[in-house]
Parts: sequence; structure tokens; C-alpha cells
Amino acid sequence: MSMRTLPLVLISLGGEMLYILDQRLEAHNTSKDNSEKATRLWSEHDRKRVMNDIVGTMFSKAFMDELLKPQEMYSHRTMKVVLARLAHVSIMRLNTVSMEKLYELMVMAFKYQVFLCPRPKDLLLITYNHIDTIREFVKDTPVVVNKVDETHRKLIEAYSTMTAGEFQLLRQTLLTFFQDMHVRVSIFLKNQIQNPNGRFALSTSGPVPHGIDVPGIIRIFDNKGRKVQQSHFPSGGSYSIPIKEGSFGLHGDRVIRLGMNMYTVNLAQESPKSPSVKTDNSTPNLLAKEELNLLARLMGKVEIENVSSSESGFQINLFAAIQEDEAGASGGAEDSLGVLNIQALQDEHSATQLAQIAGLFAEQEDTLENVNSNKGDDLLAMMDDL
Repeated sequence: MSMRTLPLVLISLGGEMLYILDQRLEAHNTSKDNSEKATRLWSEHDRKRVMNDIVGTMFSKAFMDELLKPQEMYSHRTMKVVLARLAHVSIMRLNTVSMEKLYELMVMAFKYQVFLCPRPKDLLLITYNHIDTIREFVKDTPVVVNKVDETHRKLIEAYSTMTAGEFQLLRQTLLTFFQDMHVRVSIFLKNQIQNPNGRFALSTSGPVPHGIDVPGIIRIFDNKGRKVQQSHFPSGGSYSIPIKEGSFGLHGDRVIRLGMNMYTVNLAQESPKSPSVKTDNSTPNLLAKEELNLLARLMGKVEIENVSSSESGFQINLFAAIQEDEAGASGGAEDSLGVLNIQALQDEHSATQLAQIAGLFAEQEDTLENVNSNKGDDLLAMMDDL
């Protein structure tokens, strides 16, 4: 397991979270509902404030110094806690169910990027694409931009000396982290890059990694290193040579577009299944917007609640499950539909035995959770002090 994986994961997942939040908050700001209530609930200033608060905390010096220390990968549970606290440093509030669904969407987006990454070293380019887009979010706040630039310089310094073998180990650590996540995402399903079972369908086409020859040629050399014979074979795919290598500096052309905001850049540009599709980068991706429009329909209304005596926050429900639970708890729906309630009798002796067995599992689970929760305690404590 690589000890340098955590910074790339947290920054990339944080970037995906910001992409989704920015798109939804922008949608609220440009809503066709021009009523006084809608204007009171949201504004462009509030959207920028949320972005500045989250980015400023995520790229703060104390937080990043702790994050860049060599350490093992966190569990999904700990990662969700860290990202939830990042989201809640602003005036926005996400409930547990919404954060769970949002986390699944973030993880699947990053997993797709890792799967499509041409070579292990290009994982840095994915992270740098996230940082470049995040920098654009806060471009009007120089203090926050300086924090992003300083973190970017630290990443360049930390990862520039890593060997190809170390990057391969980092990639394997990421794949282990993602191996049990198979959540279906509509934007991936509609682009036919994800199967109905949640697994990605990788194509045998597209550009090969930089510095690698297009497959299909067999060369035979003699003992002096001279080529004596060459033959061709069908590679089973349509491959091409990359134009150039992406920039690993603070600024520059990253070449690959993995890690950019997929809700404004057409996903087909990165999919090997559509290498000939020509799209305008300035045109929003309609398929991506359908995914977020689904989130919008599930969000419900945005309500103001008092976070403190002098602060107001936005309570956001990303998914309709909460509203359904509330409707079910009221009991009104059951009465109107004529639902028949059946109460089953239970054996007290069997119930007692099951409770004892469940207690043993709970004790073992608490022990494992305590061990896993130790990883990340320093980082969470650091966030509490920010």
C-alpha cells in the first residue's frame, strides 16, 4: 500500500464535490422562479461564499501539512466524515442521506477517471485538473487563490521525485480503495461507459500512454541489439499516438481532460468509444446536466435555518428519501391508501437469543471501528481547530 495516496484522493474527491455543489447552487441562482422567496433564499454572493469557505478550509496550511504526511489510506467511512465537515464549514448544510448519495457520486466519478488514466504518473494530471478548476472557482478571492497555489507547489515537490514503480503502487492502492464501489450513475450509463451492474466498460481504443508505441508490431533483435525482423498482428483496437505529454507544472496544458468538471465538459471527449466526436468546450454537457437535474428534482426546497444567532444556513436535501420517510412517519399516507397494518407475534426466547448474538457482532464491529477511526483523528481534530 502506498503511503502517498491520501492527498490525491481527498483533493480529487473534494474537487468533485465542489463541481456538484457549484452546479446546483448556480442552478438555484439562475432559476426561472423570480419570486421574492427565491431571491431571499439564494444569491450569487452566497454561492461564492460557499465556494470560498470550503476551498479556503480544504487548502489551509495546517490542514494540508497534516494531509501531506506519509500515512495509510482512510476508510470510506472516515473519508465521508472529512468531506462532510468540509462541506459544513460554509453556510450550507447537508443531511446524512444526501451526503451519502453525494459521496457515492463523487467516488464513482473519480473511479472512472482512475480507470481511464493512461499511465500511473498521469494520476497527478487528474489531481492538477481538479486544482486548476477549483482555482477558477475562487479566482476573485486572492487570499484563497494563494492557498491553492501553495498547496499545488507542495504537491509538485512531494510527487516529482517518485519513480514509476511508486506511482504504480499508488494506482494499485486507489484500485483497492474503489474495488467495492459499483454505484450506477446515469451520465455513465447513457454514455455507455458503465454497465447496468455498475462496472465500467473500458474500450480497447484511444491514445496510448505517452512514450508507448501503438500495439500491433513485433520486433526481433539479435544479440547486438540490431533489429533483424519485424511483423505485424491485429491489436483488436483502434489506437493512436498521443500528441504530447501533459504539463506537470503549476500551470500549463494538462492534455488529458480527466479530472475536469464533467458537468460543463462533454464526457464523450474522454471516452475512448467516441474518439471522433467533435464538441465545443463552452457548450454544457446535456447528459451531465440530466444527472444533476435528477439531483435537483430530489433536492426539494432550500430552507433557511438559524445556525447561530447571527448566521443563517441553507439546509439542502439532495434526495427524496428523506421526504418519503417524513411522509411515512406522519401516517397520513397509509390511512388515505387504506393500508392494512399487520402486527406479527414474536417469540420472546428467540428474540433474546438473537439479541445476544447481535450484541457479539456489535462488540466486534465497535472494536474494528475504533481501530479504523484512529486513522484520520489527527486530521479531523485539525479541522475542528480551523
